Amino acid sequence: VLYFGSPGWPTDPHVTHIIVEAGAINTFVLLTSSYFVVVAHEAMALKNYAKAKKFLVFTFVLACVFLGIKAIEYTGKFQHQILPGQIPETDLQAVRMLRDDMENVVDSRLNTLIPGDERPHIKQSMLLEELDTAEGARQAELAAWRQLYEQFSKYREDVSANRVSYDQAEERLHQWHESEILGPLMSSVEMRHPIVYGNLFASTYFLMTGFHAIHVIVGMILFGACLMPWTTLDANWTDWVENSGLYWHFVDLVWIFLFPLLYIIPGNI
Repeated sequence: VLYFGSPGWPTDPHVTHIIVEAGAINTFVLLTSSYFVVVAHEAMALKNYAKAKKFLVFTFVLACVFLGIKAIEYTGKFQHQILPGQIPETDLQAVRMLRDDMENVVDSRLNTLIPGDERPHIKQSMLLEELDTAEGARQAELAAWRQLYEQFSKYREDVSANRVSYDQAEERLHQWHESEILGPLMSSVEMRHPIVYGNLFASTYFLMTGFHAIHVIVGMILFGACLMPWTTLDANWTDWVENSGLYWHFVDLVWIFLFPLLYIIPGNI
């Protein structure tokens, strides 16, 4: 509904960092695990408990594989800050977010150089006073922070006066990265690219895939309960395995709908 009702909905995998191949592999993993559950249930009915246990272990391992691949996808989202509430949807928001990210670097570096609970303006005064008498590496560190703060103050002033476009902000960041002094301090700061409806997309993505991942973990707990070293898999576990298998098929079925909705349909229909 959100996709078809929003003409600007993000669909480019290079923008959303959706890995279609990873989703396809996970689909195959879950389908295979569902087959293994069926084999395990049939083995339970035939009282072949050793075989049943083997295929339940296979299912558990595939569940771990699914979550591992999903973790890789999530890592990419975090690295590119495709997270709810952290995505600029206009150029102006991106320019302001760069200001906020730079401020965090300035404050973090200040706290490293001048430890303590004093207010930032007091620490700044302490740093500038020490700069006059510091020597060697310490003097270089303090001077680098002062240069960083001067660049930040100028950028903040320009942003407040609406004198910075997105391209200009990107160019300034590039210059800071290329600077021998500022580069190491600003290495963690990246220019965020505006994504229209990006926050709604990220919220929807993490809500749907996150809840599904929770259900996968619940299924792993169900299978793990009958695979514990102190557990003897026998006829008493037949109903447990059957019901756990039905639950697992439900988890698989939900993913069958999620995969095309999140990975295939956007940008193709």
